[in-house]
Amino acid sequence: GASKANSGIIHGGFDPIPQTLKAELNAKGVPLLYKAAQELNVPYKNNGSMVLAFGREQEPIIDELFERGIKNGIEGMRILSGDEAREIEPNLSGEVTKALLASNAGIICPYVLTIAATGNAMDNGAELRTNYEVTSVVKADGSFRICSADGRQIMARYVVNCAGGFADKIAEMAGDKFFEITARAGEYMLLDKSEGQTVSHTVLQAPTADGKGVLVTPTADGNLLLGPTASVVETPDSTETTQNGLKKVAELAKKSVPSVNTRAVITSFSGVRASEKNGDFIIKESDRVKGLIHATAIDSPGLSASVAIAEYIV
Repeated sequence: GASKANSGIIHGGFDPIPQTLKAELNAKGVPLLYKAAQELNVPYKNNGSMVLAFGREQEPIIDELFERGIKNGIEGMRILSGDEAREIEPNLSGEVTKALLASNAGIICPYVLTIAATGNAMDNGAELRTNYEVTSVVKADGSFRICSADGRQIMARYVVNCAGGFADKIAEMAGDKFFEITARAGEYMLLDKSEGQTVSHTVLQAPTADGKGVLVTPTADGNLLLGPTASVVETPDSTETTQNGLKKVAELAKKSVPSVNTRAVITSFSGVRASEKNGDFIIKESDRVKGLIHATAIDSPGLSASVAIAEYIV
């Protein structure tokens, strides 16, 4: 799902609105994720990020993000002029007038992290059941019975509902649907490793209501990644790419870094975020069903916060 098809960015923590769960767990999660990546031998790099403003109208957004970062307890941030930003990243557009540099941000391989975390859990006694499509969640005599489409059953005292785009369906089965997930697709273009040196930092544009904007970033494997878009789709399974979406990715990437070579694209893909109208993570025990814990609406910066989210759930 979304865990294998995202930007692979360890976000610095300056973007979430202060005093939200996103802000708290992003700030706590960054150093914990670096530590976990080392312990699990997952490829990562603390390469830093840069948010760009194009012209006077966008410059106040950079100041606001810096102030948010201060409130969220993020260290190592610096505001740069356009010229200072281009000294660090020579391929940036000449139209960049201001930038926010965050030294704690990084890149990581999200699917290797997911597999490594699962493998580590199994080494410590967890059991993995794959292709287990949940069809019912029934609580009786203090235990949950979770049934699958092929007739398998699991009994449990606690259930963590971390079903991504389908978490509202699981909540409904368990008798506690108080939220609705909006599936929002993000399309990406992955470039050959020959383009991996185009930028050294993760380069983002000043964020909008739709998200953090299209980024240009090296990956933990040495490629260059462009994207994502942010369009509402019918279901979390809507992972197709579109001509218009990829065209938009290419155009916006070139706005930040005009020399981006989109002829070097080796693949494109789409990941679907699980978003919720209130805009924050939902991580809480059910008010109605004891032992049911929701961990949902984990869109960006969910990857950055993932280890902190785990600790919070425990």
